[in-house]
Amino acid sequence: MQSGTSELKSTGAEKPNLGLGSIINLSMGFLGIQMGFGLQNGNASRILANYGADVHHLSWFWIVAPLTGLIVQPIIGHMGDNTWGKLGRRKPYFLVGAILAALGLIFLPNSNIIGGEEMSAAEFMGISAILWIGIAFLALMDVSFNISMEPFRALVGDMLPKKQGTLGFSVQTILIGAGAILGSLLPWVLHNWFGLANTAAVGSVAPNVIWSFYIGALILIGTILYTIVTVKEYPPEEFARYQGKKEGSGKPEKTPMSEIFVDAWNMPTRMKRLGLVQFFSWFALFTMWVYTTSAVATHHYGLSPQDTSSATFNSAGDQVGLLFGWYNFFALIFAFILTPLAKATSRKFVHILALLSGGLGLVSMYFISDPSYLIISMVGIGFAWASILTMPYAMLIDSLPINKMGVYMGIFNFFIVIPQIINALIGGPIVHAFFEDYAIYYLAFGGVLFILAALFTLRIKEPLFGEAKKLAATSN
Repeated sequence: MQSGTSELKSTGAEKPNLGLGSIINLSMGFLGIQMGFGLQNGNASRILANYGADVHHLSWFWIVAPLTGLIVQPIIGHMGDNTWGKLGRRKPYFLVGAILAALGLIFLPNSNIIGGEEMSAAEFMGISAILWIGIAFLALMDVSFNISMEPFRALVGDMLPKKQGTLGFSVQTILIGAGAILGSLLPWVLHNWFGLANTAAVGSVAPNVIWSFYIGALILIGTILYTIVTVKEYPPEEFARYQGKKEGSGKPEKTPMSEIFVDAWNMPTRMKRLGLVQFFSWFALFTMWVYTTSAVATHHYGLSPQDTSSATFNSAGDQVGLLFGWYNFFALIFAFILTPLAKATSRKFVHILALLSGGLGLVSMYFISDPSYLIISMVGIGFAWASILTMPYAMLIDSLPINKMGVYMGIFNFFIVIPQIINALIGGPIVHAFFEDYAIYYLAFGGVLFILAALFTLRIKEPLFGEAKKLAATSN
């Protein structure tokens, strides 16, 4: 990737436009990361249930994902803003995260083998020791995904001029969608096309799921190495000029870790308003990821909430993986039209429309009785997912200082992980106490929250219809 140093003559120069191929290279590693997320989202509840988790405890075990994001992402963002080494600014974190995430993908579905027979018979705090081992590897995966993920978003902000921001995040969304489709469909494909069994002995994970996680680990490592090899980050002196510093100023002055809290307190108004939209959006998404398997198994396949090991339950799990693959496929399709649709209307209008579609999609799952027709629900959810991965960030980067892109992307992640932590704490008790462990009702509630997020998007100071240049000029 050419950095265009010779073209920069003055301070505060605008970063050069990048070609489509270079923009794809920036985010290729996100394909592997999201493949890992796709495998986790579609199968973690199923795996933990195989290890003996009750449905109303699932959200508590999932809390490790947002909790690690809350802690890790702003720290990694701050460190990335102040890292200048031979490998680059963001790339060292890609590499470390990829290695650790691959280990988590390999070990999670093999927790029972790692623990052995003695651990299988042991309990801690009334929970199987094998289940605790699985939770530990799930935590390792989440920490690793967060180490890699935030630097990829910051890299787009580092390398692209603001006018290419929507395109950059749209390309990222396309690659995210492709990776999530692969991750979601792999267990179904390995069972139906290659004959790997989708059932296993009680306390074990089905072979089609185990091999899906192996393949996911390999692709995750490969795609992140591809980004590391093909992307050349701007050197410190050149990057300083894009911040408006004088030539020869070299590396930006490092800021102490305590500045994270100062930056969070002084976040731009637009970031606060987008944060409220993100809160309700990600509360709904977490509900879907945690409870869809149980909801489909009970509401559409007629099982009891306690049935977590039968062939029918595992078939429902495969069906959910297939559905998650479909919503990611629809997200991939919508990602191609987000940029032209935003130019024709506005980023704000697109996000409102997408969130309304996602809300209707989740609510409709209650009213559709035949699981083969649930693909209809996935259309709206896919539209919402594509926009959630693109529009908030495209609207956000207009208001962020370039020298703090990483830390602010990490702070913005608070509005993603905090609603998931809250949901993890209260979701299980709500499903158990109010819905007698039938999760379909909580899933519909998630749809209502999508609609609420759409209403809060109206508070963003950006016209519903207008030219893209006018939209880019709005900063709060």
